Amino acid sequence: MSEPDPDEPATRGGQTRAVILDTALRLFEEQGYERTTMRAIAAEAGVSVGNAYYYFDSKEQLIQAFYDLNGERQVVASGPAMEGSRDLAVRLRSVLRTWVEINAGNHEFAGSFFKHAADPRSPLSPFSRESVPAREAVTEIFRSVVAGSDVKVPPVLRAELPNLLWLYQMGIVLFWVHDRSPGTAKTYELIDRTVPLVVRAIGLARFRVMRGLLDDTLELIASLSGNSLTGRA
Repeated sequence: MSEPDPDEPATRGGQTRAVILDTALRLFEEQGYERTTMRAIAAEAGVSVGNAYYYFDSKEQLIQAFYDLNGERQVVASGPAMEGSRDLAVRLRSVLRTWVEINAGNHEFAGSFFKHAADPRSPLSPFSRESVPAREAVTEIFRSVVAGSDVKVPPVLRAELPNLLWLYQMGIVLFWVHDRSPGTAKTYELIDRTVPLVVRAIGLARFRVMRGLLDDTLELIASLSGNSLTGRA
């Protein structure tokens, strides 16, 4: 396998990697994930097949790179979106709407790719071991959402809340994949109408009368997930 010139500047290597990833995502959208080969990606990106494999071992790794990049973009965009507010609803709504905004150009690709990501046995699933780094990066966003807010919740829920909010975002993403309204307007409406309900439910958890229900719910989620959300399954 040939490799890039070892004297190639790091910035040029980063640019090459970005070109390969951008090209792959475009070809996945145009030709479908299954029909797109690494050889076709390399040819379209203007690099050798060896160079393509140097940066990405497989098509699956390209998708993981997309997940990572998506998480990084959400982290960068979410900061300003939450700035200046300690209201949990404002912060949560901003982060979720930011995800939709930064993925506007990926809507068609997501629709064609969904059957692969939805397969629980696939390494491309957001719930897979391979997706743990990307999942943890996004979970950190929700940890910041909670930490920077003035919401009062029991310690046991505060510890689990970022994971639960990530699951909430996954529900939004699933709706978005199937949303064919102009500009995915229905997804924005879903966010705006469900965030107050989620925040209200979180607020109720601080009352003692809800403590038993909360404990049972968290125990059920942990049992069904097998701790898979933290990559320990």
